[in-house]
Amino acid sequence: MSVGPLGRLSVRLAPLTMWFFILGLGLCVLSFFVPNPQIGVLAFISGFALLWIVLILRLLNARERRKRRQFHKMIASFVAHDAAPSFTTDADGVIDYENKAAVTRFGSRQGASMLATVEGMFAAPSATLARLQNFAHAKGAACEDVATRTGHMRLSVHLVGADSEHYLWRLEDLTERGEHGVGGEAVSLPMIVLSAKGKLLFSNAALHRLIGHRPAALDRIVNDLPLRNGDLHLLSGKSTPISARVAVYETPTGRQEVYFLPELTPQVGAWTDFDALPVALLKVSAEGEILESNRAARELLAMPANPRNLNLGDVVEGLGRSVSEWAGDVAQGRMHKPEFVRASRPEKDTFLQISLTRVEGEDGAIELVSVLTDATQLKALEAQFVQSQKMQAIGQLAGGVAHDFNNLLTAISGHCDLLLLRHDSADPEYGDLVQIHQNANRAAALVGQLLAFSRKQTLKPEVINLRDTLSDLTHLLNRLVGEKISLAVSHDDDLRPIRVDKRQLEQVIMNLVVNARDAMPGGGEIAIESRNAVLHEAMMKGRATVPAGDYVLICVTDQGTGIPKELLQQVFEPFYTTKRTGEGTGLGLSTAYGIIKQTGGFIFVDSAVGVGTKFSIYLPTHAANGDEVATEAATTPKRVVERGDGVVLLVEDEAPVRAFAARALKLRGYTVLEAECAEDALELLEDESLRVDLFLSDVIMPGMDGPTWVTKAREARPDVKVIFVSGYAEDHFSDQQARIPNSVFLQKPFSLSELTEIVQQQFEE
Repeated sequence: MSVGPLGRLSVRLAPLTMWFFILGLGLCVLSFFVPNPQIGVLAFISGFALLWIVLILRLLNARERRKRRQFHKMIASFVAHDAAPSFTTDADGVIDYENKAAVTRFGSRQGASMLATVEGMFAAPSATLARLQNFAHAKGAACEDVATRTGHMRLSVHLVGADSEHYLWRLEDLTERGEHGVGGEAVSLPMIVLSAKGKLLFSNAALHRLIGHRPAALDRIVNDLPLRNGDLHLLSGKSTPISARVAVYETPTGRQEVYFLPELTPQVGAWTDFDALPVALLKVSAEGEILESNRAARELLAMPANPRNLNLGDVVEGLGRSVSEWAGDVAQGRMHKPEFVRASRPEKDTFLQISLTRVEGEDGAIELVSVLTDATQLKALEAQFVQSQKMQAIGQLAGGVAHDFNNLLTAISGHCDLLLLRHDSADPEYGDLVQIHQNANRAAALVGQLLAFSRKQTLKPEVINLRDTLSDLTHLLNRLVGEKISLAVSHDDDLRPIRVDKRQLEQVIMNLVVNARDAMPGGGEIAIESRNAVLHEAMMKGRATVPAGDYVLICVTDQGTGIPKELLQQVFEPFYTTKRTGEGTGLGLSTAYGIIKQTGGFIFVDSAVGVGTKFSIYLPTHAANGDEVATEAATTPKRVVERGDGVVLLVEDEAPVRAFAARALKLRGYTVLEAECAEDALELLEDESLRVDLFLSDVIMPGMDGPTWVTKAREARPDVKVIFVSGYAEDHFSDQQARIPNSVFLQKPFSLSELTEIVQQQFEE
């Protein structure tokens, strides 16, 4: 039945039409007695209009009544003789039609509400009716099975007509135990009905008599939850707990019917007496067959309540030899050592430590009692430790290689600088020298990535607003991803400040975005999201533990090919790459890993093949006020290094680096004393008449290291200033450097201008 807006309006205004008629008629009559002709004409027109409105409303209302009679007649032709009670209601739930079955069961309910009719029949009737009506209004029909005190009932509703606000309701009793069906009260066994979420919907009188009270929740019935089908449970009896075996029946509606079979004569001393123990126990034959088990063991091994013909080898694996052979050795007293195995039946990885003990049964047969200990967390910690050791070893290797390469690159780029001083752009060799210099710088950048992974690079942390940093970086990222890929960037409005090396963090995000781009050759979207994250307790993810605290979370998500699960643990290792030769170095993600770890943060990867990959970065927030947040500093012109005057003691074990540094400083007018090691430097300084203004020393050298010999030398020469150089980061020896006043640090590889500039600064201070 389609009801238009005018029809609905006529129904609502029907009670007022008599008043409109009296008012209109009165205005028409009054118009003849008004002395002012203009007011009289206006009153007559108004009254005449009201009379026409009354006539139109009457006609529309008559049409609606006729439609309603036709509607009820149509509904009656379908459901009048239906065995299930059926009702029609308006949008407010008021009943305006009921079939014969409804009158027989509920009495005449016309004019009453649907809620009042079914109230008390099942749990939460108001919410159920509202939910079904909303679904029917949106989709045309809806139904739901509910548990009543006498069984189950299917409640269905249909929207009648596309534009109608009328609903047809049907209440059908379900018979789930055969064609005749029985309700819960007709069952002599104690039973309950649980919802799909485990909520208690119904309990019968037999259960009430057994436990002595009417329960309101499942935990008021069963003392040792969760329910285990076929197991013995303890019920909360009126005076003492009652032992009962549980049978769980899954209904087609998704609910559970739970039946309790009380143990009237429990066997004293049976193996089931150990069910309450928190220790997992098995009784095993000498051949490895499982004879008995307690509840803790069955839960740990995911075994049925009454296992039959089940061997220990069927539930565990990874022993390295036959389980029956192991059991036989223990039965004959040849072995007592516990073994680590993996449970094969549980869905998630479960590792166990099994101890077998030989016992002699009543009939003289040799049996084994097995104690099972869950060692899953121990195995996880072991795997985490192994992975940590592996990454640490790779990091040490990468750092050592980077240190040696930095020495080589310092010599190469330094001597190239010296050659460039003697050639101008017109010389034929000038272009070759520039190429050597540029490639040396590229090699230095590659070595810098190795140092980043080993967490031995020099960071320059500052307090930044991540929102501004990412906004500035977006322009560059848009050029990196190309035209086929779109970039979606979103931020929290109130991102908290973080303290990081801004340039290094930008490098991390660029590496992740480039990897995401390469994973989507056909195009797609890369999403960069940043938001505040508060961890109220430590978070375990993979093999890492993120402490509780305040973090800023950065997520980079792509829609690419994804990473197989078995390769996820390798993606952060240096030189590991899935790209073809020449397409990547395999250092992008290892660089990101090292930078984030050195910053004090955490980086994780989640991926599914064919779905995409998501990198999540947790960075600790920094309690900074607005004045601390770094802003872009104005660029200053490069300082012009002037000729100097002073004596520099240069201590460097690498001869090419020492030769370059000495020549560079001599070209600027400094007097340079050279020493190959710390011991040679201290021997030179034994001459008290020797004047030295500055120590320029490598940090890591054979024998005595830089900070150690400088500390000894400054005992007699406390005013000498110091410059330390190293291929490692400044943080690598920052504690030692902090104890040496007037000392600065220069990272290898350094150029001629960087060396002479820092030396001049030390002489001027």
